[in-house]
Amino acid sequence: MRWLLLLLFLVFGMSVTQAETPVSEALNDLDQVLADRDRYIQQKKARIDALMIEKRHIRPENLFFLYDRIYNEYKTFIYDSAFTYARNMQHEAYRLKDPTRIAYGRIKLAFILLSSGMFNEALDTLHAIHERQLPDTIRTELYSVLARTYYDLVDFNRDQYFTERYTQLGNQYVDSALHYLGTRSSEYLHLRSMKHLRMNNFQAASADLERMLSAFTLTDASLAIAASTLGYIYQQQGRIEDAKLMLIRASMADNRSSTKETLAILNLAELLYKDGDVVRAYAYVKHAMDDANFYGARHRKIQVAAIFPIIEGNKLDTVDRQRKLLFAYALVITVLSIITVVFAVIIYKQFKKIQEADKSIKEANASLQESNKLLQEVNNHLMEANKIKEEYIGFYFNINSEYLVKIEAFKQAIDNKLMAKKYDDIRFVVNNINLKKEREDLYFSFDKIFLKLFPDFVTTFNSFFKEEDRIVLKEGQLLNTELRIFALIRMGIHDTEKIAKILDYSINTIYNYKARVKSKSLVPNEEFERRIMQIEAI
Repeated sequence: MRWLLLLLFLVFGMSVTQAETPVSEALNDLDQVLADRDRYIQQKKARIDALMIEKRHIRPENLFFLYDRIYNEYKTFIYDSAFTYARNMQHEAYRLKDPTRIAYGRIKLAFILLSSGMFNEALDTLHAIHERQLPDTIRTELYSVLARTYYDLVDFNRDQYFTERYTQLGNQYVDSALHYLGTRSSEYLHLRSMKHLRMNNFQAASADLERMLSAFTLTDASLAIAASTLGYIYQQQGRIEDAKLMLIRASMADNRSSTKETLAILNLAELLYKDGDVVRAYAYVKHAMDDANFYGARHRKIQVAAIFPIIEGNKLDTVDRQRKLLFAYALVITVLSIITVVFAVIIYKQFKKIQEADKSIKEANASLQESNKLLQEVNNHLMEANKIKEEYIGFYFNINSEYLVKIEAFKQAIDNKLMAKKYDDIRFVVNNINLKKEREDLYFSFDKIFLKLFPDFVTTFNSFFKEEDRIVLKEGQLLNTELRIFALIRMGIHDTEKIAKILDYSINTIYNYKARVKSKSLVPNEEFERRIMQIEAI
């Protein structure tokens, strides 16, 4: 058997020795970094967990800065969490009534909206900032994010009519940012290279980025951006090998910093695919797709999805050609000798087993993906339930505390009247209790907490009805009875008897309210409550 294998290798040239090149060595290094990506993610999560522990003990006046640190950990890692903490920064800034912090929080929110492909929302947020009263550092960051927004719009839209205008606006904001930066800073070189790149001055852009990489000690995040951009420039200049090296360097930095909002590895996959390295290109584009899904960037998913089927299809074609070639070799061998025929039969049987195993693996993968999807849905429901639980536990203790204080005051008043033997006054004290107002206060507190969790509830609820049938709340009113019934249903209380007890109505009254609302809805009656349950918490 050994001599047969040796003969096959010699005849068909399946053993080919190739010299190692700088690119192949760098690709091996990248593969090692990708193999350790889970370790880097765990390090990132450990830093976030430490900040969450710090949050429990921090003083209220320092919350803004802690939210900023948490946001910076999330901004290229998970979009939803980064968005949440950008919003938290804004809430704190408004609470402190600090215009500078309000502007700073808006810039951070705009950056994360931009990273997820929400360009209009990012521009609306940025243009709402009053820049004249801002410190130079924050003004610089504002202009930098505005410049990137317009440049990214050019790349995403690729519309000839708007490209010139967006590029012009991006250049103007870069000039404004450069005005406040020192010429010897890495940020200055980076911003200036962006403008050179948009003006197709590749030589000047590459000079700035090369100086940035050689003269400064950069973080992995800054290194990845500079190297990725330089890789693109080298590609435009026809320096393909240099472009690959830079994109490899950027991809390694992205993975070390657990950056999921990235294009470097996708661009590298494209270059490898064009060079015929389909296997590596397929592996890297899968990494890009995983990163885009993990982060939640809409436009990145679109970019990856554009190339993924091409590389995957080519990979399948390559595998298919290899299988057909193997079968042809087997036919040739069968002509040479009976032993070769036997050997070909063995290969064929193994080939069938591989097909069956591949089919089993695909079925298992499909089942696993479905399970993961279900787990994700369950996890989302649990996260929403935790939010609701946390808010309403606080609400429960706050309400109980208020009622304990009122009961204590009532008890004290009764004791005082008894001690003074003013028995007739006791009835006055009792009659002074306004149960209607107490219930209205309770409803108002419930409405306030509920709308904090579901700020879009009323708008979404009204979208289920024609214009003339929509609920219009009175001034100062957060929810009315109809909305409150379905708010309780959204909270998971579906028992009509429980809802009736909570709202102090009869069961028939609750049934009548529900029936009247559903009869006016554009949504079928049997679908109405399911649509209510789909209204998302913040």
